[in-house]
Amino acid sequence: MTSATGTGVDASQRARDLLGVARLTNSALAGWLHGLPGVDQVGCEARSAGLGTRSIKNASKAWAIDLAISMIDLTTLEGADTPGKVRGLCAKALLPDATDPATPRPAAVCVYGDMVAVVRDVLGTDSGVNIAAVATAFPSGRASLPVKLADVAFAVESGADEIDMVIDRGAFLAGDYLTVFDQIVAVKNACGTARLKVIMESGELVTYDNVRRASWLSMLAGGDFIKTSTGKVSPAATLPVTVIMLEAVRDWRSLTGEHIGVKPAGGIRTSKDAIKFLVAVNEVAGEDWLDNSWFRFGASSLLNDLLLQRQRMAIGAYSGPDYVTDDSPSLY
Repeated sequence: MTSATGTGVDASQRARDLLGVARLTNSALAGWLHGLPGVDQVGCEARSAGLGTRSIKNASKAWAIDLAISMIDLTTLEGADTPGKVRGLCAKALLPDATDPATPRPAAVCVYGDMVAVVRDVLGTDSGVNIAAVATAFPSGRASLPVKLADVAFAVESGADEIDMVIDRGAFLAGDYLTVFDQIVAVKNACGTARLKVIMESGELVTYDNVRRASWLSMLAGGDFIKTSTGKVSPAATLPVTVIMLEAVRDWRSLTGEHIGVKPAGGIRTSKDAIKFLVAVNEVAGEDWLDNSWFRFGASSLLNDLLLQRQRMAIGAYSGPDYVTDDSPSLY
């Protein structure tokens, strides 16, 4: 089992091999992507609804809550972010629950690139919490490629372990798949050893078929994760969209042997919702994805609810919201 990171794969050559073409063109990409099986909307939504009704026993729920905490990219992406606010978020990542030092730490702290150095200063290099930075003119993606690559390079040089990029949705919706492919390849190269999460902004892609195509295009171009959304557009992460993405990474591994991660982001606020997503991960992609190397939640307010549920299971009663810190979350 391998990931896209560190495999030495030439994405353009692999794409030519998979498509069976000597030269990668937009028409070749379009033919391949539009040749993917269509998504049965009714079936997908019915399956997702069914996954959300699974009964979880208390022992499994306690395990799922700890797992979900460990999968969070604790996020602040506001124009009003200050170094003090970011330091506070980092402190929470290092000690999510001051009443229980055994509480798992989240997977990463996610910020704008100009705040990466602040995060690095607080987290250091051995906390086990990664630093994720949004880049490529997040959230719109409306910038030239040199500007996008400079955005990535700055974040990586500042200490980012992971880059969350946004695709050019305008190019994708116009059918210019080659531009989207080339930009992902260029960003992946600019990441160096940092892992790349490719944000599709599913709320703007309109159809489930487009979500499937964007997922496959992002993996073909070398993304290490496929991510639903920026958290700035509604609807953000939905269970049906995530199910489509989980199917895509499962089928991609069957085709190539590469293991790609999935990150739903935006709108997942409760423990109940998080557990529904974990059930989907297990039943759609498989147990191998139940690890924070391969599944993440883009969230901030979710952590508080998980902590309250964790405390309730430990002491048999709900703590008040005053027992967890207020992060003043955005749409995340």
